[in-house]
Amino acid sequence: MKRSVFSHWQTNFWAGLAVVLPAVISIAVVVWLFGTVANITDLLLFFLPRSLTHVNNGVGPMHWYWSMVAFTLAVFLISLVGLLARNYIGKRVIYWMEFGLLRVPLVNKIYSATKQVNDAFSASNKTAFRTVALVEFPHPGSYTIGFITNEQLSEVQAKTGQRMFCIFMPTTPNPTSGFLLLVPANRVIKLDMPVSDAIKYVISLGSLMPEYTSPPISTVAPPAAFEPIVK
Repeated sequence: MKRSVFSHWQTNFWAGLAVVLPAVISIAVVVWLFGTVANITDLLLFFLPRSLTHVNNGVGPMHWYWSMVAFTLAVFLISLVGLLARNYIGKRVIYWMEFGLLRVPLVNKIYSATKQVNDAFSASNKTAFRTVALVEFPHPGSYTIGFITNEQLSEVQAKTGQRMFCIFMPTTPNPTSGFLLLVPANRVIKLDMPVSDAIKYVISLGSLMPEYTSPPISTVAPPAAFEPIVK
């Protein structure tokens, strides 16, 4: 009888944990992100007295509602910059600001690298992290999920004699780290899987398999044979 009660309680506990855990993790992530962003956006309220915006007459941390005001102000200012960047005068102002930043030692290195990374993930880049691929790794016959980040590797392609893809292969369950591989195009299998589903697949250790509807048999092309690597 005791064993039956314990088993019943254990089943209820795991069922409840499956419901509560995603919500708790989601809330914790949102709170962490807000706190991280607030450390930067709170500086926008420098013109207000600390005795008004902070706890204990300016000695403690900022009140959460003032942090919300600072965050809203940051969103407004970013939108304003975006509006200016879409007209001629704003573009000229941004150009001269970038020109000045690129002339400051050390700052120019950081700004240039950050801008290049931002451009790589911008909407104008139609390949970076927009295509899911299947590649053989770590040995032939074993496949893993990766993301195509670049298809234009001029020097690498010129010296290898092959069209090469730049593939980022995330680790699981933490997809923010991984491996960067240069893979011949004929060894890359592009998937129709959305990037968001692929990330869920990696984080869940492969347990969340995205749905797939196979095309009609008549439209399925036979797999191409791997071409030998030119050395």
